Amino acid sequence: MIEFLSGRMVEKAPTHVVLDCNGVGYLVNISLFTFEQLPKDENCKLIIHYAVSVDVRSGASNHVLYGFTSAIERTFFRLLITISGISASTARMVLSSLSPSDIQNAILLENVGAFKSIKGIGPKMAQKIVTDLKDKIDKVDETSQISTFLNNTNQSEALSALIALGFDRNKSRKTISKIIETEGAEMSVEQLIKLALKQL
Repeated sequence: MIEFLSGRMVEKAPTHVVLDCNGVGYLVNISLFTFEQLPKDENCKLIIHYAVSVDVRSGASNHVLYGFTSAIERTFFRLLITISGISASTARMVLSSLSPSDIQNAILLENVGAFKSIKGIGPKMAQKIVTDLKDKIDKVDETSQISTFLNNTNQSEALSALIALGFDRNKSRKTISKIIETEGAEMSVEQLIKLALKQL
């Protein structure tokens, strides 16, 4: 219904902002990650997720706006709330604790501990997040290009080379992620490929 809002920030807090859009003030809930990305000046554009919930007993509806500085973060928010047991508030808590790239890497590397450390996420739910979202990550990569590899030319080139050599995309990406974790991000394409070939 509402794709984005662009206007002047009249109120800014770690949990929400109020945007003045042509004289109409919108209260928009945000994550801590979005709060840290907000521009220093007053003008702001937020990608919006419009949520409507209905109270079964009274029939009253509650309309809430969630705002994000990038479509990538909104995509992860929407993926998280598809999981049974994860509310919009919990999804916002996850995005306040981990960046979109951190979430992606945790899912790809099956790092359940990254989610267990978040308030309100128990061991079972942490495992459920990894299991439920693992197959959806590739689709997100293709449509939104959120992969952290895209932010690093060397990693991206190494991944492309391994795929061209016939290796599985997911396995190659996992292997490169593990190499970066242990060896550091400042590696040449050649070094990455050589180490990855030994592990694949």
